[in-house]
Amino acid sequence: MPNKTILRLLILLISLSLLLTVAGCTTAPGGQILSARERLRVATTTSLYDTGLWGLLEPIFEKKYNVELDVLYAGSGIALEYGKRGDVDVITVHDKAREQQFVAEGYGIERIPFAYNYFLIVGPASDPAGIKGMKPEDAFNKLADGGAASFISRGDESGTHARERAIWKSAGFDYEKVRKAGSWYIEGGKGMGPTLLMANEKQGYTLTDAATFLAFKGKLNLIPIVDKGSILLNVYSVIPVNPEKNPKVALNAQKAKDMVSFLTSPEIQKLIGDYGVKTYGTPLFIPCAGKPEPTE
Repeated sequence: MPNKTILRLLILLISLSLLLTVAGCTTAPGGQILSARERLRVATTTSLYDTGLWGLLEPIFEKKYNVELDVLYAGSGIALEYGKRGDVDVITVHDKAREQQFVAEGYGIERIPFAYNYFLIVGPASDPAGIKGMKPEDAFNKLADGGAASFISRGDESGTHARERAIWKSAGFDYEKVRKAGSWYIEGGKGMGPTLLMANEKQGYTLTDAATFLAFKGKLNLIPIVDKGSILLNVYSVIPVNPEKNPKVALNAQKAKDMVSFLTSPEIQKLIGDYGVKTYGTPLFIPCAGKPEPTE
């Protein structure tokens, strides 16, 4: 009896192993076993994800190229780190300086801009700091007085956080001193959506990309206070990770190039340009593939 029990267990284990192997495959009409769809790993910034744009693009790409997309969303800094480690095959972010460094150091093949919008400084309609209509640098200078209202920072090494630091620098401030200047400056350490909700709760100011602000507008009692200035330009780029630098991405090198072709194709550029018009009356992103990169 013990021998029969052992034999049955062995048969059961072999059967389970075969089932697990077949579970990762599909069957063609003629009975031929085919491999499951391959996967492409994409790291994207929170604004492209929170606005729902990737929710629209993902199934279109998967159908066109017969590949499963794994979309990881994070701040641009974290997304770039994923790329450096080879944890993703392609990244779509909005932090030009770090993107250029990423490519210059050999981690990315090429930086290809495909869309843009603008950053905004948003706050309560009452504008307690009195910064409405100012240049971004002048607005930050006045906010640094710290007496009128809170400023909520992403504080997460995202592209938006990088732009905030750039504005402080352009305004003549040492960012490390600003972030320790007092209780008026709050580091949320969160994505753009939660940061907007925090600013709304505290009736303070924050820097946001226009697309995420429009997507969350119905939940907020905040309005755009400062929306003009070349430093507020916000360009989104796609960068395939370099397989020569990180062999982990070699298998998906062609699929990463397919993502570049997809995002810059006339069909998808039109879709990006139309996205948000029906819901918000204005596009959330302006397509720019194949054109000179916008500068203001």
